[in-house]
Amino acid sequence: MNLKKMVAYKVAEEIKDGQVVGLGTGSTARYFIERVGMRIQKEELDILAVPTSYQSLFLARDWEIPITSITQHDIDVAVDGADEVDKDLNLLKGGGAAHTKEKIIDYSASEFIVIIDDSKLTDKLERPVPVEVIPTSSRLVCEELNAMGAKVKIRMSDAKDGPLITDNGNFIIDADFGSIDDPSKLEYEINNIPGVLENGIFSRGVDRVIVGTKDGIMEL
Repeated sequence: MNLKKMVAYKVAEEIKDGQVVGLGTGSTARYFIERVGMRIQKEELDILAVPTSYQSLFLARDWEIPITSITQHDIDVAVDGADEVDKDLNLLKGGGAAHTKEKIIDYSASEFIVIIDDSKLTDKLERPVPVEVIPTSSRLVCEELNAMGAKVKIRMSDAKDGPLITDNGNFIIDADFGSIDDPSKLEYEINNIPGVLENGIFSRGVDRVIVGTKDGIMEL
């Protein structure tokens, strides 16, 4: 049973004519975009979409989903995945290095829906926190994160020699703090380091978390 596909398709059925929809990034969001594209082709669903990455932009174009931008339209609903979701609905995102634009779009939406399978649920966030940084600041940011107690490394690319480059032309530092007791505080503290563009902790703005399980779909 493909739990990601199940939950993504379920939420895609909720999208209504006239809505402006934020398209998340990642494997679960990919299924959501796919299903929205199918509905446009079969039902003539009339929407506009705001992608959170080049990946979601290219996929939306493949499905002939009309594209707009956050500079042109307010977003009615954003649908995105997550790498971890804790019991208080804090998120950890950024495995795909798209968390900066995801946060801008997800936080600005009138409704923010998270779609995951149950393997992403956890009592506390504990995976390394992706931190997008201006390249020239990377050494200084690493030192600051180390001083805060994190083990850090610059994320390397699988497709080329050297660091992974984000859609914004920056580096990603993965900062391992272990179990995170206060996500909201840590989100704020990381973003106060000069040179940091954004980090992958999402501590506010989530309206619904829809979870695919082997027993069906549940909502948090």
